Amino acid sequence: MTETKKFKAMIVSEKKDKFIRRIGERSIGDLPEGEVLINVKYSSLNYKDALSASGNKGVTRSYPHTPGIDAAGIVEESVNSDFKKGDEVIVTGFELGSNIPGGFGQYIRVPADWIVKLPAGLSLKEAMAYGTAGFTAGLSLAKLEEKGLTTEGGDILVTGATGGVGSLSVAVLNKAGYPVTASTGKIEREDFLKNIGAKKIIPRKEVDDTSNRALLPARWGGAIDSVGGNILTTVIKSTKLNCSVAACGLTQSPNITTTVYPFILRGVSLLGIDSAHCPMDIRRRIWNKLAAEWKPDNLNIIYSECSLYDLSEKIDLILKGQLTGRVVVNLDTE
Repeated sequence: MTETKKFKAMIVSEKKDKFIRRIGERSIGDLPEGEVLINVKYSSLNYKDALSASGNKGVTRSYPHTPGIDAAGIVEESVNSDFKKGDEVIVTGFELGSNIPGGFGQYIRVPADWIVKLPAGLSLKEAMAYGTAGFTAGLSLAKLEEKGLTTEGGDILVTGATGGVGSLSVAVLNKAGYPVTASTGKIEREDFLKNIGAKKIIPRKEVDDTSNRALLPARWGGAIDSVGGNILTTVIKSTKLNCSVAACGLTQSPNITTTVYPFILRGVSLLGIDSAHCPMDIRRRIWNKLAAEWKPDNLNIIYSECSLYDLSEKIDLILKGQLTGRVVVNLDTE
């Protein structure tokens, strides 16, 4: 019977205030109720996954738990007529990997309205090269364009540019025809950033102003920030007249300190990007763009691949800020 079928998964357990990761077996019967059972072929590693895998109760309320906010795979069973056995599908966000078992296991069971059919032009592996990070980059670009972003508006800044969201933002913006300036604390990765489409590369300190000035010289025709903290504060203060900043992360800090002056004297817009609960019609539109006109020609150089058994080591690296680009998790490898 399907419900007794065993599969491999990362299991994070809490023991005496410590959180232990291991690769173990779960049963399909352990999964929550849902309309669609998916055999996961690939997942990917995001900063949020690393927090969940480290016991962050702000991300995951209870343990033991299987993280993985991204999954791409093949429908095994469905009670919803929109999906049939054999369909290739993507699931990102919602409660997947946060508070229900996620993509770091070979099976997930989820509501049908969390699922996107794999668009033509993408493989399952490529979908996870994007994952939540790439979807967030695409959603950020879409919102910036809705607010008037154009390719003639000047340099577009991407902060945290060697990270998952950052590197895919650079690549997707470049593919869409925008001149990209990449800000990074890893200047030694200049060749990587140029290869994925950055026209200019600047050290992180250039966007980490400590002068406490209310406004700085206007430099950016738009920005995608995955860092937060004082870097986001600096970016807001140095964005051009009537241009926008998409805020989608907090790897430096969730806090910003600014005045209203950028907003009332320059008309700067701060756009919040929520990729986890994005409505399905927008979700499908972004994935279709990522599969077609926004798909970088060199997506393959942005990610590396690992097995489930090598994943814990990658989690430690992302928490230390030592990963470049994306990590795709192959659930079919030992």
